[in-house]
Order: sequence, then structure tokens, then C-alpha cells
Amino acid sequence: MSGHTVLLNMLGGICLLLWATRMVKTGVMRAFGEKFRRSIGHVTRRPLIACLTGIGVAAAVQSASATALIVVSFIERALIPLSTGLAVMLGADIGSTLVVQSLSFKITGLVPVFLCLGFFAFMLSKSSLYQQIGRILIGLSLMIMSLGMVVGASATMRESPLFTLVLQRLGDDMLMPIVLGAVLTWLFHSSVAFILLVSSLAGSGMIATPVAIGLVLGANIGSGFIPIGLSFGTPAAVRRVLYGNLAFRLLGVIIVALGIQYALPLLAEIDPDPARQIANFHSLFNIAIAMVFLPLTSIAADRLTSFIPEATGTEPGHPEHLDDALLVRPAMAISGASREVMNLSSIVETMLREVILAFEKDGAHRREKIKELDVPVDRLHEAIKLYLTRLMRQPLSDEDSRKTFNLIVYTTNLEHIGDIIDKSLLELAAKMQRQHLTFSDEGWAEISALHARIVDQMRLAITVFMTGDHEMARELVAEKDKIRQAEKQAAESHFGRLRDGTLASIETTALHLDIIRDLKRINAHITSVAYPILEATGAISESRLKMVTPLDNSTVVYAKSPA
Repeated sequence: MSGHTVLLNMLGGICLLLWATRMVKTGVMRAFGEKFRRSIGHVTRRPLIACLTGIGVAAAVQSASATALIVVSFIERALIPLSTGLAVMLGADIGSTLVVQSLSFKITGLVPVFLCLGFFAFMLSKSSLYQQIGRILIGLSLMIMSLGMVVGASATMRESPLFTLVLQRLGDDMLMPIVLGAVLTWLFHSSVAFILLVSSLAGSGMIATPVAIGLVLGANIGSGFIPIGLSFGTPAAVRRVLYGNLAFRLLGVIIVALGIQYALPLLAEIDPDPARQIANFHSLFNIAIAMVFLPLTSIAADRLTSFIPEATGTEPGHPEHLDDALLVRPAMAISGASREVMNLSSIVETMLREVILAFEKDGAHRREKIKELDVPVDRLHEAIKLYLTRLMRQPLSDEDSRKTFNLIVYTTNLEHIGDIIDKSLLELAAKMQRQHLTFSDEGWAEISALHARIVDQMRLAITVFMTGDHEMARELVAEKDKIRQAEKQAAESHFGRLRDGTLASIETTALHLDIIRDLKRINAHITSVAYPILEATGAISESRLKMVTPLDNSTVVYAKSPA
């Protein structure tokens, strides 16, 4: 077999292994992902329970990195403490080794069984759960087949003098295999796939056991870097758990690398098969790290908090006034949350004011700028909501409880406005420019006028929120009814142009009506700030319908209240 054919087969086997690993992970997450998230979200502060949870989740999803992304989502929202997150990650590192353990045995005979079961489950079942189980079984089959391809392709390479020389140089220094393993694992973005590859090569005699162990040590470092690459720009709490997990691995690799000569005879006694030795070493290494560092997670959490302080609040969306120490003083906590809601209102107002410019010919750059603002909107909304949720667990007076609830409702409405702008209006603008469409002069004038009125509504709503003024609240709701009539008139005018055969109106009819619909939805969310104020003064009923004095004694007429 020629050299390029051998290399092509080797690369094909590696690519199939990476794809199959991704396939299994995708199937597991789609079938059981929500259950795994709930299990992590309900872990206790007991390190051992948290560690065991991490083992179970990572073993199922075949990835410590995927588990890390679930953990940081809870850390970011302050649903679990940092020490608990570190304990879950220690368990996740162990869990990912169980996949390597199971596939290091000679199970090639199961490939046709897995393929048949997976095919019938995926193709014949109408259940999404069974379809994903079929995906998992097919992925496992492809993983085993890919390892066979790699071993088969390596048979010719073992006879190459150049390859022998390279391996000899790698075996002379433990540092080189560690660095190479870390880099390749980061490139693979899968420590499971890389270590399975190393185990197979060691089992085939292609690489010596000391070299394979060095690559495994490097893989444990590289897998710690994978989620860190996704953490840039994230809150300090997220970086703490990821850097802490990486620090545990680095310390473990340094200690083991210094005493590796004592571990080799022990591994040979446990199992003479080189492939099994690599799998056993990988598991024992991560178990040892968990045993050493699990009792120290609280101390590590304190050190990480000192080394990685909270941001100064200069970046958009970082809450500046949500102080946990004030949760025992509800009035001050509500005041701080109200200031954050004002910051959120300001960002949403900017998005609303600028979105009309995204429909202009040069609106692509404007769309990107507006889309960037949705990130701090989501971040502030999440922070305010969680802060107020924690506040509601405190003993509150009826008045403070009402204020807290109203803040949560208004904050949620602001976030919905941001989503409508980001996920609907900006998409409509992009679609319009992709298709090179243009509104009629009359249609664009109607949309612009309606948008301007809703921007004014947004500004009035912010004032109502700050002052709680009853008359302004009535004005806000009254204007909503006027804008509803303007929306109807705009739609009727548009249909009139369609009847007249105006070409621009015919081409943009769906866009025109969708924009009007979205502006109407935004106006409804804006007006929500007025209802609690009007309800408190009895100016609006719960049903928003008030009984009108009958015109005669036989007919009862119901009419909508002025709100």
C-alpha cells in the first residue's frame, strides 16, 4: 500500500471517529439533555453527591466539555455555588473516562448488532426518544469501526524507519508527548475521541506505552482548554469554574509526570494489554485528581474568587446595582433593581429607536450593531430576574412583594421587546435587503410614522416607570388604543394599494404586514408598565371591562374601560 493511501486511510478513520463521537453526543443530548440539566441544577452542596452527578452526566454524554457547558450555565445564573460546580467538573472528568473504558474492550462483534438496532430504531420508530437512541447505537458502531480503520492503516506505518525515529524522539522526553496530546485534543475538540485513538494505536503496537501515557496526560490538559475557548467575554463566575478545573488537571499532570516511572509497572500488573493500560491509566488519573481535590473545592472556590474578581461593570449588560448584601433590606434591594431596570430600558429604547434604520439600503451594519445590544439585554434581564427571585424568598411586606412582582413583569416585557426586534424585525430587514425589495412611498411613510409613535410610547413608559404618575399611565394606555386604530388604518391603506395594483406594495405585502404586527406587539409590551399603577388606583378592572349604565331597563351594555 502506498504512503499516501495509508495516510488517507488513517485520516479517514480519525475523521469518522470524530464524527461518530459527535453523533453519539448529539443523540444523548437530544434524548436526555433536559434531564441531565435538571440533575445538575438540583445537585446539593455536598461535594460527593455533586461529583457523582458529574460522573453520571459526563458518562452519558461522552464529554466532560459538554458537561462543563451545562455547569457554567447554572454558575452564571448563580443557581449553584462555585464549589459545587468544581465538584461536578471533577466527576465529569471521571465520567468521560468510562466511555474509553467500555470501548477499549474487544467488542467489534457488536457492530452489526448495534447497526441493525440503531437503523430500525431511527427509521421505523415515530418516537423522538427511540430515534435518538438509534442515533446513539449507530454512532457507537461507527466509533468501533473507525478505530479498526485506524489500527489497520497503522500496520504499514509501523514498518517505516522515519516513523520509528519520530516515536523514539517522543519517548525520550515526557514533555513532548504531553504538549502534542494537549494540542491535538484541543484541535479534535474531543478528549474521548483522541484517547480512544491513542489507546488503539498503543494496542496495535504502533506507539510505546510511555509515549501513549504522555499523550493521555496532554489530552487531559487539552480537554480543559476546550470550554475555556468559549468563555472569553463571559462573567467572572463562569471563568472561575473553568480555570479551576484546568488548574486541577495541570497540577495532577505535573505530579504524575514526575513519578510516571513508578506507575508503569503497576499498570502492567493490572492488565498486560497496552490498550487496556491506557484506558486504566486515564481513569485512575482522573479518579486520583478527584480524591485529592474534592475535599478542597471550598478552599479552591475562595482562591478563585480572589484571583478572578468581578468585572468593574464597564461592559454593557453588567449589573452594577444588584448587591446580594441588600437582600435582607428589601427597600434598598428594590431600589437597586429599579436602577438596573432603568439601564435595561435605556438599551431597549436604543434598539427600538435604531431598528427603523435597519430597513434602509445601507442597513446591514446597523443591523449588526442593534443585534449586539440584545446580548446585554438578555444578560441584564437574567440578572435582574434572578436577583428579584432571591429577594422574594425573604419575608416581604405586601407593598414590597407587589413592587418586586411588578419589576419582574416589566423586566420580562422589556426582554420580549428586545427579542421581537432581534429575532423578527431585524430578520425582516435582512430579508428585504436580500430580495432587493422597496416599500412604496406611502407604505414606508405609514411604517415610519407608526414606529415614531411607538418610540414616543417607549419614552413615556420609562417616565411612568420612574415616577409612577397616574395621569401619565392613563395617557400611555389611551395612546395604545389610538395606535391600535392607526395600525388598522395602515393595514387598510396597504390593502387599498394592493387593489390599485401598486407594484411595490404587492412585492412587500408580507413584510409590510409583519412589521405592523411586530410594532403592535412591542406597543403591547410597552404599555404593560401602566396597568399596575392604574389597577392600584381602581382606574382599571381586572377584566378591563366596566359596566355601563343601561340606556333602558331591558339592555345591559358592556364597554371597554378607558384603559
